[in-house]
Amino acid sequence: MRNPYDVLGVPRSASLADIKKKYRALAKENHPDRKPGDKAAMERFKEINSAYDIVGEEAKRARFDKGEIDADGRERVHAGFHPGAGPGPGPGGKPQGFPGGFQGRDPRFEDLGMSFNFDDLFSAFRSGGGAAGAFRQPQPEASTAGEFEMEVEFLDAARGTTKRITVDGRSFDVSIPAGIDTGQTIRMRDKDVDLRIVVTVKAHPFFTRKDDDIQLDLPVSVTEAVRGAKVEVPTVHGTVTLNIPPGSNTGTLLRLKGQGIRRKGKKDGGNQVARLLVTLPDEIDGDVEEALIKWEKRQPYDPRKKLKP
Repeated sequence: MRNPYDVLGVPRSASLADIKKKYRALAKENHPDRKPGDKAAMERFKEINSAYDIVGEEAKRARFDKGEIDADGRERVHAGFHPGAGPGPGPGGKPQGFPGGFQGRDPRFEDLGMSFNFDDLFSAFRSGGGAAGAFRQPQPEASTAGEFEMEVEFLDAARGTTKRITVDGRSFDVSIPAGIDTGQTIRMRDKDVDLRIVVTVKAHPFFTRKDDDIQLDLPVSVTEAVRGAKVEVPTVHGTVTLNIPPGSNTGTLLRLKGQGIRRKGKKDGGNQVARLLVTLPDEIDGDVEEALIKWEKRQPYDPRKKLKP
């Protein structure tokens, strides 16, 4: 793989926060969901994730900068010759030195990304295996890593669910805990998987959320508000019956205990709060209008008295 700094388009001096910001922008731009069937974008997406896996984490980035691992995350064993009496065998029959030898790392081998051990090299020659076996590098297992964004339906986020995603051609079942909210992260980590999934919860047509409470504007008729009634009310967990007290008005708040967010391991869940909206019919006939006028003449009132200074 190319130098991960070049892949992400950031300098070596970039902070981890800047690297993460650039990675997220590139991953979003090249995500397979945005460019279905685009093989070049898929390869670019994989390259971006591999690069971020190297320099997006402090410890691994430090090892790469020191030359301890290469751009693919493979270990580098730096070989060095040490001065000795000559190329003759030393203790145990192993070559102990070469004239004009040197100590430390050899940048020629580092640039090539080769990892080998001279003892293994000489053993290969003695066994007749030649040099090919000594330079063979173990291939790393295919890994999947990176940070991704996931949209979750409001009710799924409130109740919890399992959602399948596909990353780098691999499918994963993501467990979404009840009560997760926008901006929170789900972490999936295994021996060859390290995913950070940032959640965005979609808006709902009539439910809103505040902490662990669910809020709902509940329309009621004039008759229900005046006389009181029992009405069916939707909640994130299903439909329940709510008692409307006689004489209720727009703005009256009624609580449905335990019908909000229920988190795993938490004894008490949130509530649902219904705010009443006294609602007139779309069409009002003459009889209703006349009756209301006569009633108001007998029972005059000022609906805006609370707004007066």
